[in-house]
Amino acid sequence: MRLVYEGKTKSVYELESGQYLLHFKDGAEEDEPRLSPGSTFVLGKLKDKGKVALRISRHFFELLGAEGVPSHYIEADLDRNMMAVKKAEKFGAGIEVVCRFRAYGSFLGRYGRYVERLQPLDGLVEINLKDEERGDPLVTDDTLVQIGLLTREEVAEVKRLCRRIAELIRDDLALRGLELVDIRLEFGRIDGGVAIIDDISGYNMRVFREGAQVPVSELAAMLEADVAG
Repeated sequence: MRLVYEGKTKSVYELESGQYLLHFKDGAEEDEPRLSPGSTFVLGKLKDKGKVALRISRHFFELLGAEGVPSHYIEADLDRNMMAVKKAEKFGAGIEVVCRFRAYGSFLGRYGRYVERLQPLDGLVEINLKDEERGDPLVTDDTLVQIGLLTREEVAEVKRLCRRIAELIRDDLALRGLELVDIRLEFGRIDGGVAIIDDISGYNMRVFREGAQVPVSELAAMLEADVAG
């Protein structure tokens, strides 16, 4: 297999079959467990971080697959911290799509004059361009079309899929007494259609319980316990 990308949290390999392997790294880059969906922060130190991320991603991808949601997921190898995926095309350098059920984080920072902390939001979807040099800017639907990254139909499908996926994950977490506040997802094209790509782990969502944010390590441990094996 051929290494095609070396990232902070994952390495990407291409196989002769045309499929790809994502290798989840156990390392961490930040001492403090900070996370802001839509930002570039990397979560704090967590034992077996890559394996935990893969277990959680497998759980959610299989949940979505059972609901007919298109994704790049094929299967997970927990022993090697690897996930086999279909070849996907990013939108430009990539887009990150955030679904928000409550006003929090960067959203509260932008609109705090008009909303209160944790004010309910009706599955609000926002899209950011993946561009660290420019601060991963928030982008409008019209701009995405005008700069040629997506068609208007693709923008609508990305937002529809993001909201549906977030609702499925929200309902799954609710079974454990947890509330999904917001979640960051990534989308691309597979065989010409829109699909969710990358990973779905506790590292790109914020979850609350009884009005307080659940620490990342605790959330990961809870979900890992449910999907272990």
